[in-house]
Amino acid sequence: MAQTYISDIARHTGQEVVIKGWLYNKRSSGKLGFLEIRDGSGTIQAIVSKKDVSPETWEASERVTQESSVIVNGVPREHPKRPGVFELDIRQMEIVQLTGEYPISPKDHGVDFLMDHRHLWLRSRRQHAILKVRHEIIRAVRDFFDNQGFVLCDTPIFTPAACEGTSTLFEVGYFDEKAYLTQSGQLYNEATAAAFGKAYCFGPTFRAEKSKTRRHLTEFWMVEPEVAYARLDDIMVLAENFLSYIVARVLETRREELEQLERDISKLEGIVPPFPRLQYDVAAKMLQNAHDAGSVEHRFEWGGDLGSPDETYLSSQYDKPVMVHRYPAAVKAFYMEPDPQRPDLALCVDVLAPEGYGEIIGGGERMSSHELLLQRIHEHHLPPEAFDWYLDLRKYGSVPHAGFGMGIERCVAWICGLEHVRETIPFPRMLYRLKP
Repeated sequence: MAQTYISDIARHTGQEVVIKGWLYNKRSSGKLGFLEIRDGSGTIQAIVSKKDVSPETWEASERVTQESSVIVNGVPREHPKRPGVFELDIRQMEIVQLTGEYPISPKDHGVDFLMDHRHLWLRSRRQHAILKVRHEIIRAVRDFFDNQGFVLCDTPIFTPAACEGTSTLFEVGYFDEKAYLTQSGQLYNEATAAAFGKAYCFGPTFRAEKSKTRRHLTEFWMVEPEVAYARLDDIMVLAENFLSYIVARVLETRREELEQLERDISKLEGIVPPFPRLQYDVAAKMLQNAHDAGSVEHRFEWGGDLGSPDETYLSSQYDKPVMVHRYPAAVKAFYMEPDPQRPDLALCVDVLAPEGYGEIIGGGERMSSHELLLQRIHEHHLPPEAFDWYLDLRKYGSVPHAGFGMGIERCVAWICGLEHVRETIPFPRMLYRLKP
């Protein structure tokens, strides 16, 4: 008999099915056993009655332990008092492998213990729900850009030079040369955007920041669109439509998982365009006023980049993501186009998620002038020879162009309402964690 997945069980009520999975939990009541079986697609309560099964099956149900692998034959039926919930009446059960004492018991465990056993922690309901939401966000990301006519162009993991800043690079040996793990695919995206008009890359990126905050990973996944002939305003509209699409998709398809995570869904239902826009000057003034009123501990000085407490305060003033734009050029990447009205500002934007989740999108308009870009490369003490191909893009058909990057893990943390990004990726890499 073919295997049936629990997610499809509603289509098989009254029919005998075979479920292949693992024991999630069990309890016994005399001559009845209640076994929670999971198979990756879902979990179902399976009921075994001593009088209705063979002695071998009853003995197996008594002996089976948490996370033992099992094959169960039975007949599913809808719960009499809970519409849409199904149970399985067991007819036969086989233990494929009987486990010893499972490390993660129903009692409370510390985070370090759970992270050490991440390979097993993934089997829990909470982690299952989070990673299902992550999967849906990734599907939505691809669908959004594919439906908008973008071309997916993968970019290199090994790069010869920095994209964001040399202090956060992972250096690796590349035969007889030095190379670095990519911080962003954006520079290469500019080349593919000049070839295809609208392009995006989606893959792992690496930042060697010695940071232990709840928002940082050293390895994370980022999606980065780039659009030829786009200006800052165009990319801001793209970003708000993009985030709104993702949130709507998760609400449509993963509401059950959000409820399991006890997420306040009402805070996601209002994520629709337009998003509020704050010029950096205004944001700086808001932070200074907040400090004077005692709402922010440290006084913000114009010219600095926003720190986590600053982002948290600004985002707390809005129910939607807020777009902070036109930062001082000195705190942004070397390739950002200066504002023609105020050259000390960059045509850039950071999108801050509500509820204190910080920056989830960063981007802006790129320099189109060969001379100015070369000047900035020198000013940042970067090796011009590493950027010869990048400078070529300004020599052969240069146009205004813009794009952004979004970290998947921060987006997952925000949408799921998680305290820390470590739960948003199957195997997180952090300052002091390289295992499992």
